[in-house]
Amino acid sequence: MLITTTNSIEGKRIVKYYGLVTGEAILGANIFKDFFAGIRDIVGGRSSAYEKELRHAKDIALQEMQEQAKALGGNAILAIDLDYESLGQGSMLMVTATGTAVQIEDI
Repeated sequence: MLITTTNSIEGKRIVKYYGLVTGEAILGANIFKDFFAGIRDIVGGRSSAYEKELRHAKDIALQEMQEQAKALGGNAILAIDLDYESLGQGSMLMVTATGTAVQIEDI
């Protein structure tokens, strides 16, 4: 399935719009990862544990959104927007993906 943040796909005609599709992922961050991420934040640098969790949550949200679009009959999702939130005083990560499911010609 083709997914994009743009509102159209160059060279492709949209045959049908199915509407809004979403995917969500909420993942708890391990207490040890929280501890080491806190230390890394104090001394500077990147927190690879959080980066890995965010990528994983993003992948889950995008996969859920694609499954929903496919169930509607779509073969592409346009205008994708990703939102990231920290819940529960930073102990949980939430990623929400939204987009418009469409049928495009000749994919």
